[in-house]
Parts: sequence; C-alpha cells; structure tokens
Amino acid sequence: MVFLLGGSGYVGQAFGKELTQRGIPFRPVSRKQINYTDYRVLRTTLQKEKPEFVINAGGFTGKPNVDACENQRGETIAGNVTLAQTVAQACDAAGVRLGFVSSGCIYTGAKVRQESGAWAVEDRLTEPLVSELLSKRSDRVAGFTETDEPNFCFAHNNCSFYSGTKALAEEVMAGFPDFYVWRLRIPFDELDGPRNYLSKVQRYAKIYQNWNSISHRGDFVAACLDSWLQKIPGGVYNITNPGYVSTREVVEKIQKQLSPDWNPAFWRSDDEFYRFGAVTPRSNCILDTAKILKAGIKIRTAEEALEDALDHWVPENI
Repeated sequence: MVFLLGGSGYVGQAFGKELTQRGIPFRPVSRKQINYTDYRVLRTTLQKEKPEFVINAGGFTGKPNVDACENQRGETIAGNVTLAQTVAQACDAAGVRLGFVSSGCIYTGAKVRQESGAWAVEDRLTEPLVSELLSKRSDRVAGFTETDEPNFCFAHNNCSFYSGTKALAEEVMAGFPDFYVWRLRIPFDELDGPRNYLSKVQRYAKIYQNWNSISHRGDFVAACLDSWLQKIPGGVYNITNPGYVSTREVVEKIQKQLSPDWNPAFWRSDDEFYRFGAVTPRSNCILDTAKILKAGIKIRTAEEALEDALDHWVPENI
C-alpha cells in the first residue's frame, strides 16, 4: 500500500493515475481524513497502517502563479517547508520510505564553458552569446547537477518567495538521505488546463522568451515510481525530460501542430517583462539528468515529449 499526500493537486493526480494503471494499491490521503500536517497524527497512522511507501506531492504554489506566494507567505512556508519536515520526520520515525516532490526552481541559469575551458554559471540565459550556444545545443552548455548548490534562493537574495521556500525544503530533506527528493520542472502534458505549461503559453497576453528544462507530467511520475520500484539509491534526482527548450521553440511547435494562424506577441526584453509582466523574479534554468538516467530510469527527451503532447492535445472544453 502506498500513501499519496497531495493527491488532489496537479502532480498528485498524475501519481494517482499512474498508480492505478500499474495496479499498485494506494490511498489518497486527504487532510480531512488524516491531518498529516500534525506530526503525531501522521506518525501514529503510519505506525498503525504500515504503508510500503509514502509520496508527498503536497505543497503551496500560489494561484494563478508564484506571484501569489509573495502575499501568502505564511501559507507558502507551511505548505512547502513545515509540511516537508513534518512528513519526513513522521516517515523516519515510523520506518517508512518517502518520496518527496521538489522543484528545479531553486536554480537560475546554466553552466557555460568559457574560452579558457573553465565552467561558469550564467544566470541570464537570454544574453545573446548564451542564447546562441543554447540554440545550437552546444556542448559548452551544461545543466545544474544534484550536487550543485542552489543559486536561486534566500541565501542569494535573488529569488521569489516560492523558490526560497523550496530551497529550504531541500535543506530539510538533506537530513533524510535515504528518502527520495524528486525535482520537477515546468510540468506539461496533452491535457489542456490552467496548470499545464503548454496551456499557459497559449493563454498569455504576451509571451516571455527564455530557456528551461521541462517535465512531462506522466513521464515525471513514472520515473519517480520507477526509482522506488527499482530500488535505486535514495537522494536527490533531477527528473526532467532530457534536453531543454526555449519558449519560442514551444510556440513554433504549437503553431506547427495545433494553431498555424496563431501569432503571439513577445515581451521585448527581460527588463520589460519584469517591469510589466511579473511581480517577483522567475527561475529559468537547465538541469542535468545524467544521475537519474545512469540509475537505469528511462525518460523521453524533451522534444519527444513535447511533440507527443501536442499530437494528442485534448482541449479543456471537450
């Protein structure tokens, strides 16, 4: 039996679907049924019912986006930091393995090999030279690995409140190295909806061009479950579709596969976007997926996953 916390959320629903398809018994635990924000209640429940595994897909992201977290800081800390600590401590005390859904939004930029051969972090991926290297898929560009320290967090004083709390959550989880920490990045799939990255792009009044790693929602949860079922070592894993994509490339794929007459406007620069289009800084980053792939977990490339999602697109009103 698997306990699924946060099963009603965007990622939690995908976990429920994948568990069902695989025939794995699970219990979607709601706070009304079991107040899993209370350490003693959760620990006692785990000790009594003895699930094989717990998935913590709960958290607070803000609606419609992370800007909302700036005005709901108490809820953001409770949902992203306090809950992570409570669940991890209860699972540890009860001797139950845990998988925690984290985020790659604790990074900004990518690593670029300089002419000297040294690697340096470039935090603005829209800079012309960096963008050119990215567009060419140059081997001079590398993503952040699981051992790289977060650089979009409170310690650097450059982040959104949401990203800051996700970095704090990973500090909490570092105390439980046998548990899984699964980093998600910009989820999407073929189902149109307010949380789907592909839907957001199509609905923005203006589109912000940048480069990012992304996670197909179904691929993400499948890889997470595979990591548990295949008993790979615990720890932090970047679980994105290998590769990366620019917003312009996503727009071009949407135009080609869904809406040939769609011609959206773009923000002219980072400065314009942050002056008029966003309240708080956004994470735009590339993650390295070598660790999860070397562990034997199979994941489609970003390009394959994007094209498949658009080929099987299901509009929200159907």
